[in-house]
Amino acid sequence: MSQNSTGTPIIGRESELAFLSRVLERARGGQAHAVLISGDAGVGKTRVLEEAAGRATAAGMTVLTGHCVDLGDVGLPYLPFTEVLGALAADSRFAGLVSSHPAVERLLGAGSPGDSGGRLRLFESVAALFADLSDLAPLLLVLEDLHWADQSSRDLLRFLLSRGVLQRPAGGAPTHRLAVLASYRADDLHRRHPLRPLLAELVRLPAVERLELRPMPDGEVARLVRALREGPLPETTVRRIVERAEGNAFYAEELLAATGSGEGGMPSGLADVLLIRFEQLSDTAQQVLRTAAVAGRRVEHDLLRDAVRLPEEELESALREAIGRQVLVPGEGDTYAFRHALAREAVYADLLPGERARLHGAFARLLEGRAHRAESAAERAHHYRESHDLAPALAASLEAADHAERVGAPAEELRHLETALDLWSAVEPSARPSGEGADRVRLMLRASAAAAHAGELHRAVSLTRAALAGVGQEADSELAARVRYTLAGNLMTVDNLTAAFAYSSEALDMIPAEPPSRTWVWAAATHVLAARQVGENETALRVARQALDRAEELGVTDAQADLLISLAVVEGGGRRSVEGRERLRRARELARDAGNAPVEMRALFNLAIGTFEAGHLDDCLPWITEGLDRARRAGLLSSPYPTEMRYLHLLVLYTLGRWDECVRAASTDAEVVPAAGGYRVAPALYVALARGDFGAADRARTLLEGPFDWMATLVAGIALTEAAALRGDAEAAVERMRSTVAVLTDDTGTPPHVTVRLAALALSAVADRAGELRLKGDQEGARRWAETATELLAPARAVAMDGGAPQGPEGQAWLARAEAEWTRAVSGPDVGSWERTVAAFDFGDVYEAARCRLRYAEALLTADRRTEAAAEARAAREVFVRLGASLLLERADELIRRGGLGEAPPTASPLTAREQDVLRLLARGRSNRQIGEELFITGKTASVHVSNILAKLGAASRTEAVAVAYRRGLIAPETTAHG
Repeated sequence: MSQNSTGTPIIGRESELAFLSRVLERARGGQAHAVLISGDAGVGKTRVLEEAAGRATAAGMTVLTGHCVDLGDVGLPYLPFTEVLGALAADSRFAGLVSSHPAVERLLGAGSPGDSGGRLRLFESVAALFADLSDLAPLLLVLEDLHWADQSSRDLLRFLLSRGVLQRPAGGAPTHRLAVLASYRADDLHRRHPLRPLLAELVRLPAVERLELRPMPDGEVARLVRALREGPLPETTVRRIVERAEGNAFYAEELLAATGSGEGGMPSGLADVLLIRFEQLSDTAQQVLRTAAVAGRRVEHDLLRDAVRLPEEELESALREAIGRQVLVPGEGDTYAFRHALAREAVYADLLPGERARLHGAFARLLEGRAHRAESAAERAHHYRESHDLAPALAASLEAADHAERVGAPAEELRHLETALDLWSAVEPSARPSGEGADRVRLMLRASAAAAHAGELHRAVSLTRAALAGVGQEADSELAARVRYTLAGNLMTVDNLTAAFAYSSEALDMIPAEPPSRTWVWAAATHVLAARQVGENETALRVARQALDRAEELGVTDAQADLLISLAVVEGGGRRSVEGRERLRRARELARDAGNAPVEMRALFNLAIGTFEAGHLDDCLPWITEGLDRARRAGLLSSPYPTEMRYLHLLVLYTLGRWDECVRAASTDAEVVPAAGGYRVAPALYVALARGDFGAADRARTLLEGPFDWMATLVAGIALTEAAALRGDAEAAVERMRSTVAVLTDDTGTPPHVTVRLAALALSAVADRAGELRLKGDQEGARRWAETATELLAPARAVAMDGGAPQGPEGQAWLARAEAEWTRAVSGPDVGSWERTVAAFDFGDVYEAARCRLRYAEALLTADRRTEAAAEARAAREVFVRLGASLLLERADELIRRGGLGEAPPTASPLTAREQDVLRLLARGRSNRQIGEELFITGKTASVHVSNILAKLGAASRTEAVAVAYRRGLIAPETTAHG
């Protein structure tokens, strides 16, 4: 029977350990895998991990363990990884390997404070280190208590599992000899817990599985209780413990430890049990444990000694007593840890308020006197705050914010800055930090910038509004103006355009244009942006030209670049013209020379989108690559322009027909950047819809939740209108098109450019309905839908001209399709209109060109031009097969069969080989459990495969999925012979 270092046997987890043993065996063979282990507090996650680690060590694997720590709202960026990397660096076997990855040393506090490398480089360096370690020997990485992980650690874990060490190289080569086991408390994950969305992402990855540790059966708990006690136990005592434990091994151990203590009776709750064991210790041991509980789950011997202030002999005696009672366990590096986190929490909660504050103060002062580790400021901030020593808590919070900024952790930087803001008013002015930027208003401006960098755009607005309330109309008009134009810029990122224009106007009015000043130039540059957003183009041009002269006069190069970008967008042919793009290139160079990354990224974004709008799709990608690389180097991947570039990147891949790349890129984006701006994945949703996954419509609806987001509303409108059209629901398509246009129409009554595309999508469903009614002889019904088509076409035509200036190739192509669909709705398919539409999409939109080619084939067939119709239908079909566009592939095959255009080739299956196996068993009427037994997988895994099949086939039930599969030729009738 296997035991851990404390002698506790492991009982009742045979199947879970067998599963983990298989994972470790596969990892040793080069098949990397990760397992997320969940369970309630005390259910046995740590014990199972210890056993798995012991088996891994026995099999020759290197085992690394990192722990997450609960420090309330104070984040320690990358804490479990710094623990792992610190252990590696301290081990002579691996120190050289660690030093060969310089970026990793940032996590150990050895990197240059001025290092501006992006988070992706840091993540890739950590992944490379683990890969190198796995080349030396198979590697097991254990991460405990993910429910306490800071956001940066969650982001790094996402990267490692999604793209890093678990990624399978091209060509099917083996992955690294690595296993990752990560645990978290399921009962700590409330509805809004930040770990929830990460888990939802990770469990969808093929190399990641979830293992849930459920409460143990009563019989196993009884076995455990008896194994823990050498002598005999009365059966009544065992039964009582089993009842109280409710399947929780930790509860059972603690209940058993409390029996026979002479205290009498059995505690009714876990906290009581923990404190009974604690109170059985000597006064000195209790004092040591109370002090250790304030330090956290683990504490270094020297730090504990200095905090508890006991003679060394007394301290050692107390520690020996606590270890003997299994309250503490010795750890590596001369440290001690509470055997269970819940034990530490119970002891900590039992402290008197004054006692708690005193001990936190002691730890804060001790840490202050030590050489600062990278995470020391965050620890000191936590202890000072809990000790109510607010002035040093404020200073430490600001220091922690600086550290978070250096290591590329904007979310943690924001948290520390917000803590500092909370403390600011409670600290005497004379005790506050001094120096540039050391006032409440400027601190709020810095926090708003951190929020924007972290993708928390609405939080950035709130912080800037708070700064505005703080600055008022004070004498420092330059600061007041800066707050207002910063607020205007933030409001534009959340599409509050009218308010943005009002604040930028105020900012400009607060500072005289003469004599010229940097603040006026930047206020003007922001006002130009805001004016353009509300349709005040003449104002934007006038102010931009004036400000550009002032910027050149003052030598404010980055403002000059920003104004050139605005002029390139507003003047002449705009950013899609050759002249506009040349001006944008000049702006990019000026911003680069000035070292202003946000302005440089704005120039690169406009170069990319301008090239896209001009129809030069392949030329667009290098600009996007350069822009995202600049964002990585500046640590600004979550800021607005890189977010827009990520969306544009996916859109270009989607348009070019590089759909698998599009889906992979969408997944990669989610690995590195926190989930902000969910609309970024929109092109991947379009791919899913075309491939028959109508669950994408549900995912699109989630984009409409929360505060209004212009881009999220736009892409949700496209996806939901498309989904309705693909389903043949003309009413829903029309309603979604109209509601989306209404919401996106600005305050001046100008509808969005996407109106053209939305109208074309809705018109396709309307034309289908009108055609069906004409075939049935319902001329009146067909006429009503034709009238609806005319109503939809009118705004599309108006928007496509955009006040006399026609849209680029994409907009003109969508207008051509809208016109062709309108003709089809009013009078039937027209060869000429569809021929023009196919030519219009020839700028590079692979899917839409093929979709229009199918309509063109339909029109040719109606005109009895069968040879041409067959050629067009087959050309469209080839594209649908290559893209995996199953819905349009079905329609192409149906047209070929219905029109007698030849026999349709066999349909390629959208299902994986394993899904095909599951489908065959579904057709035989097997349950999920039976499918699992026949395919040697769990019933839960079988259920996931069934759900995927239903989504890919667009079926609402298992029966419907089988029917669709028969119709599409994905299974043969003989598969039901045994059903």
